[in-house]
Amino acid sequence: MAAPSGRAAVLLRVGRVPGLSPVPRRYLYKKKWATTAPRIPAPRLALHHFDTTYSLQLQELWPAVRSAMLCEQKYGALLNNFACADLTAQRLELLSATDFVSEAARRARCWQESAGVGGERRKTSLEGSGGDGTTLPTETSPLLRASLSSNVKCYTFPRGDISRFHPARPDSLGILSYYLMDAASLLPVLALNVQPDDFVLDLCAAPGGKMLALLQTGACGHLAANDVSISRTKRLYHILNSYIPKEVRETVSVTSHDGRDWGELRGGTFHKVLVDVPCTTDRHSVMEEENNIFHKMRTKERQMLPMLQLQLLMAGILAAKPEGEVVYSTCSLSQLQNEHVVERAIDIAETQFGITVHVEDLSHFRTLFQDTFCFFSGCRLGELVLPHLTANFGPMYFCKLRRA
Repeated sequence: MAAPSGRAAVLLRVGRVPGLSPVPRRYLYKKKWATTAPRIPAPRLALHHFDTTYSLQLQELWPAVRSAMLCEQKYGALLNNFACADLTAQRLELLSATDFVSEAARRARCWQESAGVGGERRKTSLEGSGGDGTTLPTETSPLLRASLSSNVKCYTFPRGDISRFHPARPDSLGILSYYLMDAASLLPVLALNVQPDDFVLDLCAAPGGKMLALLQTGACGHLAANDVSISRTKRLYHILNSYIPKEVRETVSVTSHDGRDWGELRGGTFHKVLVDVPCTTDRHSVMEEENNIFHKMRTKERQMLPMLQLQLLMAGILAAKPEGEVVYSTCSLSQLQNEHVVERAIDIAETQFGITVHVEDLSHFRTLFQDTFCFFSGCRLGELVLPHLTANFGPMYFCKLRRA
């Protein structure tokens, strides 16, 4: 058959012959596999990773934790003492919300009074039944030495209540009355137990919730709030301007140093150091695509997280005074990012710097806050809050260290 010529050939080339479907044109290049292969969403990658690792770590607890992490997170309302705190507290209580910190402090006082703390100590065993049906602590229990700041107040709805707080409104001076945050994020601040006139360092301060909670204690002689990201320090300034009056803001210094260098910049300076390190942010990773560390382009960054966390914790230990206290925290369930980092830091502090670091017992937090949070009993060091559908806070890991 002879090849078509003239106008017929042109029509065939452009695929415009009536009755015939268009002829596909031959591409001059091949599409790359990266653009044609289906892209797996980062949250799905994160969930697959967690299913592999956390099912071994948490075993039978993992299905319930997994379900909670895939559901809407629960929040607490951190009361701002620099606004109309009493009026705000009354309004929150009308919503059936309760201040879980005050409740825990009341419980601790009851146990201490029952054990004779502050009065005549009983010489007989303190074990027995308490007035509320619980077991009284023994004389060596950390509960008898528990101290919670009476100034920090955070309201939460009861277990199983999925009500949400409305956004806070500014008062006549433009100060917001409360700050919404994962209530479990308050536990590292409470563990730090800031005392009057303490010099405090918040090494990785952004987005600013824990910084704000530290200021609510009213005990910081000076607070250094640092974050390596200049854009994130803008968030810190926004929090300070929205919640803190000018005279108190003057006691806060906001910096943007690489936290890993802090021990060299101002070593041995602070009474209390909070090291809330970057982590896999497990709940965010399984829920959000944006800024997800499980994105394939961030694989190397994710793999290097434990090293970064170790360097930051070491900087925090070196920044603390002798007898100073350091609280390390993450919002991850990962043992590699939690206990393993703490263990390695203790070893390095001893072998390379000649600094002895002791782990403080925080087991009393499980008892004090058992009505609000679900704790994992299998931590070798520190405490871990597990998300649960009836108390959907966390995850939050925290461990307290004391520098000798």
